[in-house]
Amino acid sequence: MPDEPDVVRDRPGAVSDHPLTSIRRSIPRDWDEQVDLFAIVKLDSGGFVRGWNLGAELIKGYPEADIIGSHFSRFYREDARRRGVPDQLLAAAQRDGHVEDTGWRVRSDGTEFWARVTISAIRNDQGQVLGFVKIVRDLTSEKQAADERAALQRTFAHDLLSPVTALRGYLDLLAEELPPDHRLLRLAEEAGDHIVAMAQALMADVDAASERGRRLTTLDLIARGAVALVLPGDLGRVHFGQMDAVPVQCDVLGLRRAIANVLENAAKYSDDVIEIDAFETDEGAAVRVRDHGRGIHPDDLSSITQEGRRGRYAVSSDGGRGIGLASVHRIVSEHGGTLRISSVPGEGTSVTLTIPRADDEADPVV
Repeated sequence: MPDEPDVVRDRPGAVSDHPLTSIRRSIPRDWDEQVDLFAIVKLDSGGFVRGWNLGAELIKGYPEADIIGSHFSRFYREDARRRGVPDQLLAAAQRDGHVEDTGWRVRSDGTEFWARVTISAIRNDQGQVLGFVKIVRDLTSEKQAADERAALQRTFAHDLLSPVTALRGYLDLLAEELPPDHRLLRLAEEAGDHIVAMAQALMADVDAASERGRRLTTLDLIARGAVALVLPGDLGRVHFGQMDAVPVQCDVLGLRRAIANVLENAAKYSDDVIEIDAFETDEGAAVRVRDHGRGIHPDDLSSITQEGRRGRYAVSSDGGRGIGLASVHRIVSEHGGTLRISSVPGEGTSVTLTIPRADDEADPVV
């Protein structure tokens, strides 16, 4: 790996008020070798392994001598390599400074583990990329626990449907004895329909979350699913514009939740029609959500996706904690994509999520 950037050190005898100064002084030079909970992998600018800590050996199973000089795509599934995922992640890290990704990785013995990966670009003073630092956390046990919770949720949703279906049958019998426009009967029927819809949505989300890795689908289906999730009884509020069936390989549940978060903001901060489009660009597959509401102050656009940050136009009655757009940014970044926000105060906001387009490898599912 090319020479790494020099570390700025305090002058002898100087007193620094920087909060990290004492921490830096206490960290040994071989700190990365002593960390075994995380795999720390140093890559050159082409993605070839140039450094390997103890955690990487324990998690991935390769002794340093067997992996130095290998391309880091070796850690990915064959289907991910075929789709060019490793190169896409490096390109995103080079473009944005860092990129995060969560998915299945392959150990030296061929077994797989669920990993959260962060790749950060290392640059010189001129901005040239010298290489990358890749930090990997093995989350297999956490995923197994999540899968067990999903199984319980699926069972709960399934068991809930049976008594609710019976209840709807009883309501149909009551309808034969009561006037057709009976108010209480109508409200009971609406409540029953709502519970059924919630149970079906829970089962759909659990099934999507339990899928291994990402699935092939089309972006228009995910966008329509997000609309149904946020505005199930108010579809007239949404205007569907260009809705192209652009194939994407993605975490269906996560991406739908990201679009839903954007739609929730649009519904909260505007009273007019919300416009949604799904289309293809040179960068990949894009979803755009536009509202004609309050808008975002220009000075807030650069920080609005930071967790806990709310724009200066937000008021306490709006609710929320400033985590929606931060979650959207994280999900889009995990897909190697981009999030763009433009806004004119008093005229509305446009939010565009773009992720890489998938090859047509299989029939889309959702």
